[in-house]
Amino acid sequence: MARILTNYGSLLFTAMGHTLLLALNGLFYACILGMIFGMFSVLSSKVLNIIAQLFVDLIRGVPMIVLAYFIYFGVPYGLNTLAGANVTLSALQAGTICLALNCGAYMAEIIRAGIQSVDIGQMEAARSLGLPYWKSMQLVVLPQAIRTMIPSIINQFIITLKDTSILSVIGFPELVNTAKNVVANTFMSFQTWIIVAVMYLIVITILSRTAKVLEKRLNRGR
Repeated sequence: MARILTNYGSLLFTAMGHTLLLALNGLFYACILGMIFGMFSVLSSKVLNIIAQLFVDLIRGVPMIVLAYFIYFGVPYGLNTLAGANVTLSALQAGTICLALNCGAYMAEIIRAGIQSVDIGQMEAARSLGLPYWKSMQLVVLPQAIRTMIPSIINQFIITLKDTSILSVIGFPELVNTAKNVVANTFMSFQTWIIVAVMYLIVITILSRTAKVLEKRLNRGR
């Protein structure tokens, strides 16, 4: 194990950095998608409700590895064949899109549930004071909803971080993909995967503790 850390430690830590970068990129765009489709699902428009439900059901119904292959190989092939384009996606771009879509579907449900957890009287009171719907949502409903959403968002980030390991199938140099290369070079499978497991455990434990601390502070602030 010491030999692996000495010879490949920097490589593994760099790969963990790539893993965190990919997870953060995916979560950032997932929050945007989640906000859009989460809002669609709480508006009074049935058309927007259906669009949001279709997005959530479609993305959650497709295994992430299939989604990764489709985005990395299928989308460029389809665009190049049908539209005569010359599109290529890097592993980082495809991985970010894949994580954003997958995580975005779950974020949409988190945001929908967060908004619906706010008493409807809050919106009615804001409207009765003359605030338009979107101002009421922005100034009254969303600040209260975000308090309940933050722990779930951090938990979703933890899930997204672990899901990055699936993207080793498209060649992104995240931690699992790098560990496979280390094993191929050293034939020290057991020791390598122990190190990788500990690295994941440390990062995820820190995030889990952060989620619990935030949840306690938010509960005290109510």
